Amino acid sequence: MENSNHSATPATKNSNLWLYILLIVFALGVIGLSIWLISVKNNMNELLTEKEMQRVELIKELDSLMMEHNEIKESYGEISDSLAVMDSVIQADAEEIKNLLNYKWEYYKVKKKMERLQVISQGYVRKMDSIVVVNQVLTEENIQIKEEIQEEKRKNRDLQQEKEELTTIVGEASVLSTYNLTGKPVHVKGSGKEIPTDKIKRVDRVKICFTLGKNSVVEPGVKSLYVRISKPDEEVLVKGRGEEYTFMYQGELLQYSIKEDVDYQNEAQYICLYWNRRASLELQAGLYHVDIFDGDNLIGETTFTLK
Repeated sequence: MENSNHSATPATKNSNLWLYILLIVFALGVIGLSIWLISVKNNMNELLTEKEMQRVELIKELDSLMMEHNEIKESYGEISDSLAVMDSVIQADAEEIKNLLNYKWEYYKVKKKMERLQVISQGYVRKMDSIVVVNQVLTEENIQIKEEIQEEKRKNRDLQQEKEELTTIVGEASVLSTYNLTGKPVHVKGSGKEIPTDKIKRVDRVKICFTLGKNSVVEPGVKSLYVRISKPDEEVLVKGRGEEYTFMYQGELLQYSIKEDVDYQNEAQYICLYWNRRASLELQAGLYHVDIFDGDNLIGETTFTLK
């Protein structure tokens, strides 16, 4: 019995030793694995931190790019409407990049899309500038055309004014004129001699003398001259009340005191006409007006006074 007890003791000791060794090796393995896992975790955290920094940087870059694009689009106003298709492409690409950044994303894939978006955005600006330049050229040409039109209108107005002035000059030149016009009440003596007078009771007639001016523009021929002598109360001294003692002046029917047909041949003519007082006619004191007409033209005026 003693021999068997002694032989079992070393075996048991050896067995325990190997168990301790295995435990120590296992513990060391666990410790090593833990250290490795911690190292891997730290590396992963660093990678995730770096990746998040890249994501944030790309988000800032995208926001800055789109803000600049929208400001440019707004600054060009209605001109940007002509590039609406290109703008929609930029907006769609930006939305796609934003989705990639917010969810599952790959740095190099997003970076490549960002570079493409920047190229498109730069092309958008260049085209916008090109449109602005074209519009400026068109605007300048439009302004020049408008100025030329205004200049032509001004020339036409000047020509029209000159034409009207010439028409007026010709019209005025084609009208008979009188000068040295006088209206004198006279008393006729038995001998036939005329004596000027301003006394109502002594007036026998009114002598009206004038010179028709020389005018080469007026059509020569017989001219019917009408003389109206108006009393202070504006009543006309007429030869009769019938229509045969009237004439048309600028669309109005007027009475006349004297009518004289003159053969005018474009040379100056001295003419004297008479209005003879009827015995029954009452005259009145005051200022009398004498007007001479040739058709629609008033060609002479004068006055005289009776007491």
